[in-house]
Amino acid sequence: MKTVQLLSGEKVPQLGLGTWKMGERGGSKREEIAAVQLAIDLGMTLIDTAEMYGEGGSEKMIAEAISGRRDKLFLVSKIYPHNASRTNTQVACERSLRRLNTDRIDLYLLHWRGRPPLSETMEAFQKLKADGKIRHYGVSNLDTSDMEELWGVDGGPLTQVNQVYYNPAARGIEFDLLPWQRKHRVPIMAYSPVDQAKLATDRTLAAIGKRHSATAAQVALAWGLRHPDSIVIPKAVKPEHLRQNAAALDIKLTPEDLAEIDKAFPPPKKKQRMEMT
Repeated sequence: MKTVQLLSGEKVPQLGLGTWKMGERGGSKREEIAAVQLAIDLGMTLIDTAEMYGEGGSEKMIAEAISGRRDKLFLVSKIYPHNASRTNTQVACERSLRRLNTDRIDLYLLHWRGRPPLSETMEAFQKLKADGKIRHYGVSNLDTSDMEELWGVDGGPLTQVNQVYYNPAARGIEFDLLPWQRKHRVPIMAYSPVDQAKLATDRTLAAIGKRHSATAAQVALAWGLRHPDSIVIPKAVKPEHLRQNAAALDIKLTPEDLAEIDKAFPPPKKKQRMEMT
């Protein structure tokens, strides 16, 4: 598994598993547990979840899936913005810890910006880190101006990642956010890297994939993985999709491939509003 180095110096898997919409239906639980376990076997030991996903259902499902394997994993969870105040962050984190059946979260993220000031959230995150309940912290869905503000508050420059919506069809962050994060050595964590499966049927990506004996979805993943400082977290449940995701790490897109993608999905020429799902 290729890795990405965080600001802390720790290296984490470049390809992980997203679990949005998992843990919501009891009838899918067995299949989802098997998916998490197969992802781990394939080297995707970075598992991303959130208290929002199934209102804790995803965290509970993951707890069952990782029983006996916790020490091999890098667990990421996210806090609701309305919980990210000085007083409520501790309570929300402890709930996630109980649901995940673990004593620490490896990376704890602010899911998106809400009413509590960033200074309060950072203060609370630093306390959780000092208490050993989280190992690192970061943010999600913060734009360039938010990141600049974050860097001005105590603890802000210890932010390890910004998890954002990024794929060939959603490239707005390339105009200013991605350069800003590279300058400050903050990796992005790309969610919905196949645009919620929409890119799996894209003709341009399929044509490129044919040259690599790959699917359009694999080309979309390879496009995101081409950045050595980007972590990519596709959601998958079916075994064949999980195996295809892992195989995308071996796809080397050529300059001609990238030019075709740029033609079909032009990079931004001006500031765009941050996209979220």
